Amino acid sequence: MGRSQNTFLKKEREKKKLQKRKEKQEKKEERKANSTSGDLDEMMAYLDENGNIVDSPPDETKKKKEIKAKDIEIGVPKSAPQDLTSERRGKVAFFNDAKGYGFIDQNETNERFFVHVNSLKSQIREGDKVGFKLEKGPKGLVAIEVKVVR
Repeated sequence: MGRSQNTFLKKEREKKKLQKRKEKQEKKEERKANSTSGDLDEMMAYLDENGNIVDSPPDETKKKKEIKAKDIEIGVPKSAPQDLTSERRGKVAFFNDAKGYGFIDQNETNERFFVHVNSLKSQIREGDKVGFKLEKGPKGLVAIEVKVVR
């Protein structure tokens, strides 16, 4: 005679499955007993004029605000164009001679601008005070005509 194909682990798994089914059925019956009518109107949620969730429908008698389509502004408003030709002052925050580029921090606005060795009028080092002009580059504003200022 051969051994039974049902091992101890198989029996245990079957017991666990039956136990889970039983627990699931009990939870389902408990939810049914505790639930209200399950009416759609009771489950509905509404938004009031301030964007808050409320359980009552909005009052139709209130005057709705009229908004004109031309008053709706999509995106960021354009900023005033900058005068790029004026002389600016700043301090060299970083400059790598080997690679030929660096960054200049502008004094007034604390903005940082890229500078390339081709845009230099005189040799610069980190910490030098410089005068420069700006030009639109491929990735933003770039410092040009950079020279050391005393």
